[in-house]
Amino acid sequence: MKFAIIAAGEGSRLSQEGAKLPKPLTLLAGTAMIERLIRIFVDNGADEIVVIVNEENVLTKNFLEELSDKIEVPFTLLVKSTPSSMHSFFELSKYLKGDKFCLTTVDTIFREKEFAKYISDFKKSESDGMMGVTDYIDDEKPLYVGTNEQMNITGFFDKNEGGCKYISGGIYCLGPKAIDVLTECMDKGVSRMRNFQRALVEHGLSLQAWPFTKIIDVDHAEDIFKAEQFIAEKN
Repeated sequence: MKFAIIAAGEGSRLSQEGAKLPKPLTLLAGTAMIERLIRIFVDNGADEIVVIVNEENVLTKNFLEELSDKIEVPFTLLVKSTPSSMHSFFELSKYLKGDKFCLTTVDTIFREKEFAKYISDFKKSESDGMMGVTDYIDDEKPLYVGTNEQMNITGFFDKNEGGCKYISGGIYCLGPKAIDVLTECMDKGVSRMRNFQRALVEHGLSLQAWPFTKIIDVDHAEDIFKAEQFIAEKN
């Protein structure tokens, strides 16, 4: 199973609030966020890891090039500026075809034991996808996830108009059919990851919601403190 990380954003909010390092290199308990993710992926049996960073983020590019010799699985670094996370995903998708994969954004912080169970469940699942969700809502623009009693995903919504319990956590485990939907979305000029997720439902793919107790996105300086506290908690 392959793993991929989108780290191509500018991290403008963090830099405006005084952060001196690019978002992927933001330290959490002394470890860069992106290095933490890569280590977790290796621990969960990654066959290959692919990362995309933007062309302006030279510090992260250099960091990953130096780190690559220490990564215990095949590692690919893409350096390309893209207009959105969905476009970044499309660039990564060329390396993800034909097998199950897990995709995350670089600033997604979760409990490692929960993530391990999530990956294990997806490997055994026959569904087309398993999305990480949470009922912990601390997001400026959450994407609400509709589910039925069996935790099958019925829709993705910008507003919680149907009593949705969960929001998307930015962790996506998907199978080969999802790449076909992504390609079609790109051909049609669809943008934004949330619209891609809607397209998955519209195309009839079987998607399950997998609830994490908490997922934190590091978008602001104050989120760094929250994330450090969170990962310091006992699982």
